[in-house]
Amino acid sequence: MTPAVKDPAPSRAAAFGGVYAELRATMLAAAPPHARVTRDAPGDLEVRLDVPADGASGTMADWFGTVTIKKAYVAYHLMPLYARPTLADGLSPALARRRQGKTCFNFTRPEPELFAELAALTRAAAAHS
Repeated sequence: MTPAVKDPAPSRAAAFGGVYAELRATMLAAAPPHARVTRDAPGDLEVRLDVPADGASGTMADWFGTVTIKKAYVAYHLMPLYARPTLADGLSPALARRRQGKTCFNFTRPEPELFAELAALTRAAAAHS
């Protein structure tokens, strides 16, 4: 008899659920008024913007951010940092250590001071979106 393969997703949710919940709440609270949630599944939030299309009438969707439980951490992507990298000028060294690439911050445990700084960064990004 072959032993059952255990699904790793529930263990990730258990390990990172609190971190995800706090970061999800941060993203939703700081998103601009013209943002819309395009995916909100357990462990996976996606927020997009409705912005005017360049040179055309109507709107097109653009990324604002995501919060996702990954295998070893919770990823917080703040997409406006691509267009406005100066928004991240002055990050604390502690938050800068959590940064992966241009737009992603990774967390494995609740860090209230860093989450507060990330919330302020998200509000600044929303103001420029």
